[in-house]
Amino acid sequence: MQSRADPGRYHSKSEVLREGVRPVQEREARLAALDASIARGLADADAGRVKPSSDVFDRLEAKLAAKTDRA
Repeated sequence: MQSRADPGRYHSKSEVLREGVRPVQEREARLAALDASIARGLADADAGRVKPSSDVFDRLEAKLAAKTDRA
């Protein structure tokens, strides 16, 4: 750590640590958001708020075909 703080990029060891911890915190936040999205999706499925996958894929294929036709 000291070698990172000495050359001037960081002013202290704590700055080095903060930069190392930041990606871990960001990853944890993204995972928490993903967990919340999954929980909402499962709750929707349990409540019957779902569509048949064939309908969803048909709509996606139609959108893709429309984009391809315009290109």
